[in-house]
Amino acid sequence: MYKIMTPGPTQVAENVRLARSMECTNPDLDVDFVEFYKETCEEISRLLHTKNETLILGGEGILGLEAACASMTEPGDKILVLDNGIYGRGFADFVSMYGGKPELYSRDYRETLDVSELEEYLKEHHDYKYATVVHGDTPSGMLNDVSAICPLLKKYGIMTVVDSVSASFGEPLSIDDCQIDIMCGGSQKVVSAPPGLTFVVISDDAKKAMKERKTPIASFYANLTTFAHYYEEKWFPYTMPISDIYGLRAAMDNIAADPDIFIRHQQIAEASRKAVTSAGLNLYLKSGFSSTVTVFEVPEGTTADAILETVKKDYNIMLAGSFDVLAGKVIRIGHMGNNAEFYKIREVFAALDGTMKKLGIPLKASMEEVFCAEMNR
Repeated sequence: MYKIMTPGPTQVAENVRLARSMECTNPDLDVDFVEFYKETCEEISRLLHTKNETLILGGEGILGLEAACASMTEPGDKILVLDNGIYGRGFADFVSMYGGKPELYSRDYRETLDVSELEEYLKEHHDYKYATVVHGDTPSGMLNDVSAICPLLKKYGIMTVVDSVSASFGEPLSIDDCQIDIMCGGSQKVVSAPPGLTFVVISDDAKKAMKERKTPIASFYANLTTFAHYYEEKWFPYTMPISDIYGLRAAMDNIAADPDIFIRHQQIAEASRKAVTSAGLNLYLKSGFSSTVTVFEVPEGTTADAILETVKKDYNIMLAGSFDVLAGKVIRIGHMGNNAEFYKIREVFAALDGTMKKLGIPLKASMEEVFCAEMNR
């Protein structure tokens, strides 16, 4: 099996794998599991510094994004879609699917959103029910400053749906301070549990908007209101994936026991970018570098496929290309969660050094050596 150093899914710790192998009860009938579910949700809220309720849904991170849009969107609603990346633009599809009218605020995919520029736009355009914001755009490694963007939107009476699937727990985030109405996360990124779960954190304002809808939500599985009374009634809207939730709880406990998690992600990200640029390769982004993903352009004289296949075949390491408008143009290194460890990233750069040499791509410096030097400063 390959060492997966992709920007999600990530490597899964042994205690998480063991938790998933625990004997299962019937999650529909056992009230002890309802308590376990609620306690796990409360731990997520605590780690994200919020009093808002968290719900864990049985589906990959995309389910959380769709459920937020399905539950918040009514036919004809104007929704502001902040678009400076592939996933940013992708929110428009969910909005349209449920009858909303997405209006794209499109900006350079290589630059983080300029908050001052956004405010100038909002002075003249603020008749929106909510806005969609991507905290960390996995295809490009873009980080947007939700601590400035979301309060600005709330200032103009616009609720927010934030995709933090690849940023949460790798970047500092206080949901309450950021005034986020719905935050969406996933199990397979920094959390470092297997894929298959999403969690959504929902504000009272968002709950009120769902409750006061004039039209029913056009989904059952993506309807967040079906969980409204699960704890009082001790009844879930569908059978919960109990083994996955056992694993998620263990992964959250790992995060809670890791006080240096943000510092480690930041140091590894900075050293990774320095390794890439010192070797003479180009980072894709100009600003907004995340602490969870490093993305560099495929150098002239080779292809993304050649790099990825050589790293796999010769070094047993799996990196990632990208997709959509970035297909074939970049290589992505996932240094998030359990991947964000010195020796694992060192192996990646050693593999890339060897791969570039084999493919005839000259480097100005050894990426492995630069990475190690930066980490030891």
